[in-house]
Amino acid sequence: MTIADVNRQGAGTAGSQSARPRRRPRGRTRMTPGMRLLQLGLAVAVLAAWEVLVRVHVIDEFFFPRPSEIFSTMWLWISSGYVFPHLWVTIQESLLAFIVGAAAGLLLGFALARIGFLERLFQPFLQMFNALPRVVLAPIFLLWFGLGIWSKVAFGFTLVFFIVFFNTLEGVKSVDRVLIDNARMLGATERQLLRHVFIPSALTWIFSSLHISVGFAITGAVVGEYLGASAGVGYAIAQAQGVFDTKGVFAGMFILMIVVLIVDLAVNRIEHRLLRWRPTQSA
Repeated sequence: MTIADVNRQGAGTAGSQSARPRRRPRGRTRMTPGMRLLQLGLAVAVLAAWEVLVRVHVIDEFFFPRPSEIFSTMWLWISSGYVFPHLWVTIQESLLAFIVGAAAGLLLGFALARIGFLERLFQPFLQMFNALPRVVLAPIFLLWFGLGIWSKVAFGFTLVFFIVFFNTLEGVKSVDRVLIDNARMLGATERQLLRHVFIPSALTWIFSSLHISVGFAITGAVVGEYLGASAGVGYAIAQAQGVFDTKGVFAGMFILMIVVLIVDLAVNRIEHRLLRWRPTQSA
């Protein structure tokens, strides 16, 4: 039994029970080659304008170094191998924070969405912790876990968890009630409802949160490294800042942007594979 089976089986029942219009779900957006070229052209145009404005002294080169010099610094970091040990540490911290935070957010989100008593019980506490500025937790985690990777994982976890949790909670709660009733009429158990109704229906919400969480996991790792670490891209950026090397600061930022873009593309591929049953919209 799948969502399609439930919809076909319960179409007549739903029509007789309720005449209210149903929202048409939005399909997946597909990026066309033309849009990719436009995005690339926009990036090139911004970098070219930046380069020109610095060369004609409209922008102070000390605060905003030329993109050509930033890329030269990036190439120096890559060719010398300087950046790879730091990048590996940051990727480990980000990946652990992302996996643990997303898993905890998914599990708790599904549990509280299906058990109303638990949602009412934990709601004020979750709201309080979500409103807490995460930066104030970083020094505490450094005291608890030291300068190693686990203090950064804990900090990244606090950023990822709430994004995934609240999106999962709302995604499960927004499943069409008629769809649930039709599945129950067909004899679906709670496990079958979870597998064939709730998870597929909430996947759009879940992947939306995962796209955001990728960046926040890396942000948590880098901020933690910036505040106190012995390795990592955040540590390398802090070292460059300490000697007023703005080219090094921007080089570290650009490397992080490229990493986030690659990871986000991977999440996109997984999303498209799991949501093949949904209609596709052209960008």
